[in-house]
This record gives sequence, structure tokens and C-alpha cells, in this order.
Amino acid sequence: MRAVVTLGALLASAALWWPADAAAARVKEIASVQGVRANQLVGYGLVVGLDGTGEQNAVTAQSLSALLQSLGVTLPAGVVPQGRNSAAVMVTAELPAFAQPGQTIDIAVSSMGNAKSLRGGTLVMTPLRGADGEIYAIAQGNLIVGGAGASAGGSKVQINHLSAGRIPGGATVERSVPTPLYEGDRLQLDLKANDYSTARAVADAINAAKGEGTAVPVDGRTVSVQMPPAGITRVNFMADIENLPVALERPAARVVLNPRTGSVVMNEAVTIGACAVAHGALAVTISSTPVVSQPNPLGQGQTVAGEKADIAITQQGGALVQLAAGTQLTDVVRALNALGATPQDLLAILQAMKAAGALNAELDVL
Repeated sequence: MRAVVTLGALLASAALWWPADAAAARVKEIASVQGVRANQLVGYGLVVGLDGTGEQNAVTAQSLSALLQSLGVTLPAGVVPQGRNSAAVMVTAELPAFAQPGQTIDIAVSSMGNAKSLRGGTLVMTPLRGADGEIYAIAQGNLIVGGAGASAGGSKVQINHLSAGRIPGGATVERSVPTPLYEGDRLQLDLKANDYSTARAVADAINAAKGEGTAVPVDGRTVSVQMPPAGITRVNFMADIENLPVALERPAARVVLNPRTGSVVMNEAVTIGACAVAHGALAVTISSTPVVSQPNPLGQGQTVAGEKADIAITQQGGALVQLAAGTQLTDVVRALNALGATPQDLLAILQAMKAAGALNAELDVL
């Protein structure tokens, strides 16, 4: 009940300070340039220098043999590298837009096998490839692992995760990705939400600043922009339009439910229709008691251990609560608080209200 009251107070206070008029945002916060994005990179590598916390399997041994052979060390036939001071890892990174050769990017290193810990390890030079198979960066360096652990006598203590770590600036960019910023005479802005009024507002803001006909809304998520000739003028042009204020209309009514955490979040556009809701709590209690059956002293039976289980079901009566139609967020919060339900109960109540047609919002279950 206390959680519901706290949630209701927060939502009600938000409704009080939430502006009734259209909100304002900048173009850069609601749209992005098509093609100007990060690209995922991935590579397979080896971490060495572990203090006996690595792995010993065929994959790691084969990788070590190949690494030694590439360095000019040829092992005798049938000799397999041994030891638990190395581990096979997967290296991932994001290549930012406009990244140029020679710049560095952060990388994440994750164990692929049963290595106990990567703490203190060093990643050997690993090529990072894109979706097209080309090498875009080379990674190498000492890992930073945020966890710690110790084990002895069958007991184990561990803080955070030990089989993954990061190397800040651990990869050097070797190849850049072409950008559409300097290609063609038009550029496309992709809105982060599908909304026709927002697309029109973005186009109107650009046209007001750069001249009529500069921007044209294509659909609810796309705005086509006429670009100046290539060169520094395009950079200045993008710097101007990305900071233009855009008046946003009220968003579509949406309620976000997270069954795993029991959280319920709704925006200011949520309204409810008149309805009646009955809610009652159901509790099931199971208690188990050991029971021993002892035979007579002269009998031929055996002692048998059993178990007696008692199951009790308790259901608290829920009165039928009539909820009036609410056109503001404060009315919706007040009506939901009148039910006296926990956040977990609200998940089911809101879904039932939606099914009954009394909740004027879209439900989004995470």
C-alpha cells in the first residue's frame, strides 16, 4: 500500500508541473541523420597472463598453437600447449560515426569458455571485423575487470562479474566508414518516434530558419532536407538545424508495464472511462510438518518418516469500486489509488481495464 501511495504521489506531482501546452525540444533530441550511426565490430582473441584462472580445452590450445606459429614458434608434432593462464575470448566494440584511422575506441572482452576469471589478463592483438567481414580496428591491451573473488575449502566469495572486462581505448581504428553526409543533394532525418505532427513540426522549424521548401515531411518518421553544396557549409548547416527548437504535441497515451519488477509508468495523455472494478487479494499458505510412524516393540514393521502438509487459502473480500471518467493524469492516479492495490496487482487491473475498453491508452509490456 505504501508503494502505491508513493507511486501515486509521484505521478500526481508530475501531472501538476507538466506543462499543458506543447513541449519544446531540439531537432537533435528527436531525430537522427540517416546513415550517421555506430557500427558493431566483433573479433576472436586470446587473453594471456592469467593466474591459473584460465581454461584448458581444445579451442584454447589450438588458438595458442596458431598464435605461436604466427610469431615464428613451431611446436613439435603432437605437442599441445598446456596451462590455465590463457582463455579464449570474444571482443566486441562499436565504431562511432565519423571515426578516422588512428583514433581509439573502447572494447568489451568476454570469456567464451569456463575461465574462472579474466582479472589481470592481457588481450593479445585481435582484429575486429564488421558485418562485411572487413577489418576496421585492431584491439590489444590490459583488461580492467570490476569484480573480485576468492575460493578455498569448497567455499567461494565473488563480487560482481569476473569473466568479462573492458579496455578503455583498447582498439585502434584502421578503416573509416563512408558517411552519407557528403553524398547527394538531400539528406534524410529519421525521427525516433512515428508521429506525423512531429514530422510536420520539424519541417516547419527548418523551413522557418533556412527558407521555404528546404525540408519536406515524407511520412510520420522521415523528413527530407535539401542540403547546401558539399564542404564546410554542410557542417555549419547541420549545426544550425540540429539546435532548432521544435514544438511537440501531446504524445500518444501509453502505459508501460514491467511484470518482472512490478513497475507501472504512464504518460500525461492517459485517460480512463467510467468503469467499476472489484479487487481482492488471494493468499495460499502451505505448511509442512515431519511425521514419524513408529511400529510396536514386538511388531515386524519398520520406522517410516513421512510428511504432513497443510494447505490454506485465504481470500480477502474486495468491494466493487466505481471509477469516474478521468481526463487528467491526477484523476487517473487518484482512481487507481482508490483500489488499494499493490503495483503487482495494478499490472492485472490495468490490463483488464484495457480489455474492457475503460483505459484509453496503449499498453506496452516490457
